[in-house]
Amino acid sequence: MRAALPTCPDDIVADDDAFARWLADRTGDLLLQVRGGGSTGAALKDAGDAAAHDLLIRLLARYRPADAVLSEEGEDDRARLEARRTWIVDPVDGTREFSEPPREDWAVHVALWESGELVSGAVALPAAGLTYATDNAPTVPARTTGPLRIAVSRSRPPDFVTALAEELGAELVPMGSAGVKVISVVRDLTDAYVHAGGQYEWDSAAPVAVARAAGLHASRADGSPLRYNQADVLLPDLLVCRPEVAQRISAFVRAYQDSMPAS
Repeated sequence: MRAALPTCPDDIVADDDAFARWLADRTGDLLLQVRGGGSTGAALKDAGDAAAHDLLIRLLARYRPADAVLSEEGEDDRARLEARRTWIVDPVDGTREFSEPPREDWAVHVALWESGELVSGAVALPAAGLTYATDNAPTVPARTTGPLRIAVSRSRPPDFVTALAEELGAELVPMGSAGVKVISVVRDLTDAYVHAGGQYEWDSAAPVAVARAAGLHASRADGSPLRYNQADVLLPDLLVCRPEVAQRISAFVRAYQDSMPAS
């Protein structure tokens, strides 16, 4: 049975930043209901993906009918390449963690790309009762003493990150979804998230929008610009970190890439 569509207040509809937060929150509410419905494992993953995608698509069709949408769970309508505004969404970022109650390290991503730039975004962490968005992004506090903390995948950290940690005297902090790892830098739980090995636009668009609003650095791992709403939605690598460590990390990545044998 399809979820009933919630009604968005007029003042929120009129504000893209607030609307992104509202979309992420409503989707998170639904996912908590799905998670409590008795399904487990692969069935829970599939149910969460389907319900969250359906809700987001219907809400965007109602409140932003002129905008294009790029969703992990939907067909890629190439008309988005000619659109001025495209919503880039990941209905459930971290389906593995979502399917393992009571894990909290999964997220809902909602971002708006407009005329070449990410302009709004929200990342909801429904199981933790938290949402971070561009309408009220926190200011990341000054870094305290101690080793740098680098967020990495708990299942497949890139090989070079171990070498990077040794170079910087950093400690690795494993955790779940890409959104959770980026937001860990916003939350001052880590100082950097460095990824290589393949992601897609929906994995990072909303977290990057929020991270930038919080004053953090966000780029490709080698320091080159991130580009969204592209024909090829693969974004192979990502760096989100405190600005003061960005140059050291990207320089290491470039040197590491240069040392690799040509394929």
